[in-house]
Formats: sequence, structure tokens, C-alpha cells
Amino acid sequence: MIVADEVTKKYGNTSVVDGVSLTLPRSGITSIIGPNGAGKSTLLSMISRLMSMDRGTVTVDGLDVTTTASDVLARRLSILRQDNHMTARLTVRDLVSFGRYPYTKGRLTQEDRTHIEAAIGYLNLAELSDRFLDELSGGQRQRAFVAMVLCQDTDYVLLDEPLNNLDLKHAVSMMQQLRRAARELKKTIVVVLHDINFASVYSDHIVCMKDGRIAHEGPPETIITSDVLTAIYQTPVRVELIGERRIGIYYE
Repeated sequence: MIVADEVTKKYGNTSVVDGVSLTLPRSGITSIIGPNGAGKSTLLSMISRLMSMDRGTVTVDGLDVTTTASDVLARRLSILRQDNHMTARLTVRDLVSFGRYPYTKGRLTQEDRTHIEAAIGYLNLAELSDRFLDELSGGQRQRAFVAMVLCQDTDYVLLDEPLNNLDLKHAVSMMQQLRRAARELKKTIVVVLHDINFASVYSDHIVCMKDGRIAHEGPPETIITSDVLTAIYQTPVRVELIGERRIGIYYE
């Protein structure tokens, strides 16, 4: 379980994340949604220790992220940031193998290779596994980075806008694979998403942020409503029930 208590981040006099207290449920997919500047990515970065907090605490299964040894935390929690840049010329398999570093420090065992091939297969990257990253499309590289994170084989997987650069087909495939990982591999997956309908269809739990605070949280049926979404995004959103799925319509 991930527990944030009074987590705060300021830039000058501006609070980007303002006293957030939050318990993220174990297992399944939790989506964090909200308008630009709501503090979604900053919160995720503080949970994963990529960014320091000005105030507050975060624990992962009782481990304080600010004091836990890096290799111990890296076996419990993994994260994919928005801005992934690799200057080295690597193949897809090379990149995915980095996910095993917390365990082997680069000395791969047969067990590590099994994890690497499984992650490559999970993201349907087998045909691209020997291609260099600079030979791939943005969407293909994004899938390779997600495979690297899954290869780390942590209980908690944090993904900051994993659908960046993906077309509709691959965005759907990505969410389906994350859903499958949550169910079959018993992962707790936390994703920052801009598309409210992907959040609606694939999430077990949704957290809405606005102005650096938690505005609402709960299952999709309580969050994907016209009243909540219209207030969060400050634009009219109509919600229709299509089958059993709640779909937001926000254009005329």
C-alpha cells in the first residue's frame, strides 16, 4: 500500500502539490487525472523519490521512500517518467534489460533473461527486440520503456502518461496489457492519464487532482460523472453509458 501524508511541493510561493494525503489501494489500476498544472506528475515523482518533498511523508508497504536504501526501494517500486531520453545507442532488448539492474547490477542470470523476454513479449516487441531505439517510432520507444519498467518486476508500477506518442491502436493495446499485468501478475499500477475515457474503462480507482489538491477519488462510477468532470476541467462534459462503460463527451 502506498500512503502519502501531507505531501507538499512548492516553487517559490506557489504550491504545486498542496498538503496531499492519499492512500492508493493495493492491486489493480489507479488513474490520476486532472487538468494541466494540477500536480499529477509532481505527486507521482515525489511518491517515487524522483523529486524531493518540501513537507510530508510517503511510505510504500511501510517503507519511508526518503530513507529506504535505493536498491531496496527499486525492488518494490518502479516508475516511468514522461521525459525518457537515452543518449546511448541501445537495442530494445538492451533497454529492457536495464529493468533487472536493481537485482544483478548488470550481471544477468538466466532468471533475468527470462524476465527480459517475458516483458518483451508482454508489450509485443519481439520483432523489434534487436532494433536500435533511434530506429523506432515514438510509440514503439514508449512501449520499450514500459517493458523495461515491467521487467523490473516490482509490486508497484508508476507510469507518468504512458500513452504519450501512441496511436489509438497502441494506446488501447497498452492499457489492455497493463490491465492484464494488474490481474495476472498482481501488480499495483498507478498511471497519470489525460484521456478520461481510458481512465474510465481501464481503472479500478480514479484520483482527480485540481490546483495541487485531491478534489475527488473513488471508483469510475463515482468519478466519471458530468458534475465531477465539468467542475474539474471547467468545461461542459456529458457522460453517456455505453454498455457498462461510462464515456465522457466533451465536444459539440
